[in-house]
Amino acid sequence: FWKDACLDKEYGGYLNCYDNMGKQLVSYDKYTWSMGRFVWMWSKLAMMKGKTFNQSQKNEFLALAKNGRDFLMQHCLMGKNDWRCVFLMERDGTPKKVEGWDVLDMSVYADCFVVAGIGKYAEAANDRKAYAFAKQLFLSLINRIESGSFHTLPYPLSPRFRAHGIPMILTNVIKELHGASEKMDLGFIPTLLTHLKQYSDDILDHFADENNVIHEVISVDNTFIPQILGQHANPGHTIEDMWFQIDAADLLGDPTRLKQIFGIVKKALEIGWDEENGGILHFVGVDGGEPTGEHTGMESEPMVKQLSDWNSKLWWVHSEALYITLLCFVRSGDDSFLTWHDQVFEYTFSIFPNPDREVREWIQIRDRKGKPQNKVVALPVKDPYHIVRNIIFIIELLYQFLNE
Repeated sequence: FWKDACLDKEYGGYLNCYDNMGKQLVSYDKYTWSMGRFVWMWSKLAMMKGKTFNQSQKNEFLALAKNGRDFLMQHCLMGKNDWRCVFLMERDGTPKKVEGWDVLDMSVYADCFVVAGIGKYAEAANDRKAYAFAKQLFLSLINRIESGSFHTLPYPLSPRFRAHGIPMILTNVIKELHGASEKMDLGFIPTLLTHLKQYSDDILDHFADENNVIHEVISVDNTFIPQILGQHANPGHTIEDMWFQIDAADLLGDPTRLKQIFGIVKKALEIGWDEENGGILHFVGVDGGEPTGEHTGMESEPMVKQLSDWNSKLWWVHSEALYITLLCFVRSGDDSFLTWHDQVFEYTFSIFPNPDREVREWIQIRDRKGKPQNKVVALPVKDPYHIVRNIIFIIELLYQFLNE
């Protein structure tokens, strides 16, 4: 689907504002967030281990990645020496404000995906110019995170609170940049590992509670919030983050966290699974079920408002669950993870793939009973990132497991 559908041959970059059914391109807008993800995806496919693709196919993937690399390096920054990423661009790369918002650098998550994508391309292509770009943007990103001068739209959060998503994504960004640094900049690796330990420890020490539940939001003083904002979990985020944390443990040479990580994965699956309809719920209370709790003082928080969509079933959550359950089984030898994998696999492939096999993509957004929903989740795009990334990792993991 995407090899034919995404490439913008006229202006560069990618087009992915398709409807949920994958039938119609509804906009030529280009979200930096998605552009970075596409570069990562094509770059990783070009480097994929095993025998899935031949070298000719990998060369094609690398050319697709370079298309996005060139577009982003030319257009994504706020200015020539302003190392912040714009959130949205016109088809030709002109910065564009999102209706209702007055800033161009709406989300630091966009910067993160650009670092990960350009960094992965640098690793795949041995491109020192791309690496220098990714490194400079990363250093700007870290400075902004540490000074608190960043945006997280469309889900802004009061300065009173901290979001799990920030240390979570930085853990993964560092891992992606680490691969290129190993090839081109060994002297930068100690800096990366220092930050990696900081963010990994933050998640496992501050966002995880005594029951192995990751709270999506905590107070700025690292205490749990008694109202609904602090008493909900995002099982998909937790599941995804825990393989980030396994990667971090491996890079840091510290296996002591693995037992806690395995426990967190099990808990996320237990409280996130919909016993009535199958599948993993979008949001749950920290004890499972519909998020509940006091709203006083939280009414205006966008992250509270989105909890009303708690019972949707989303593509990315289930693709992440397919990978983490298999990874935890291989790493721990615990058969319960294989049981979970089979359960998630049966649900996922009975619900998400488009019944029109000519489309070759998933219908990504479903209601609680699994019916397609034509609505926006986070961005008005159709995004292959999670599905392709996790299938790549599953194939590579199985090759490794069989070889061992």
